[in-house]
Amino acid sequence: MILVLDDEVNPEYRYLGPEIAEFTPDSEYHVYAEDPETPPLSAFDGVIVSGSTASVYEDGYPWFETQMDLVRRCLEESIPLLGVCFGHQLVNYALGGDVVEDRRRATFVEMRTLDADDPILEGVNPIVPVLHSDLVVEPGEGMEPIAETEYNDYFCTRHTDAPIWTVQFHPEFTERVRDRPSDWEDGDHTFAECNATRVLENFAAYCES
Repeated sequence: MILVLDDEVNPEYRYLGPEIAEFTPDSEYHVYAEDPETPPLSAFDGVIVSGSTASVYEDGYPWFETQMDLVRRCLEESIPLLGVCFGHQLVNYALGGDVVEDRRRATFVEMRTLDADDPILEGVNPIVPVLHSDLVVEPGEGMEPIAETEYNDYFCTRHTDAPIWTVQFHPEFTERVRDRPSDWEDGDHTFAECNATRVLENFAAYCES
């Protein structure tokens, strides 16, 4: 069983967390942004932290620190963890990395995988969908890049010792929800080129192994 934590602070934009759960075999969905009580981790094989319209450097969200404690616990106890978009930023931030505001991107981008043997990015096409305005510009302690884009060297990261991965793109964003963000543009690519949901399948397979 995989615990999916939805960090979206705006209920009207809270459609991506359920999509993560939809594409993750045997998962339990929990809206962490409303109820920051983490279910007992002993009941789960892994944890996924979702995206959010919040930024890790903002004030006013007391549960940020609670969830960063969760990241550190996963590190200490070697609990598999996947951070998606905001989750990618929060994991790196919790481990001492740096996240800055950039410009809004809501389109397909092309990434370059740096390790062909990484189990989470295995079989994932380079064209992936992004919906973000912040960037990790310095990874957290122990985190190394496993994919990059022309605009970001730390597009995806993993921990050198613990089963922790993060991706800046949204593996759960598919054609069936493409009309939910008002500013989405396909650009030069299409959903036919994208199989990003495989990230969630790969993570689930890792957790079950």
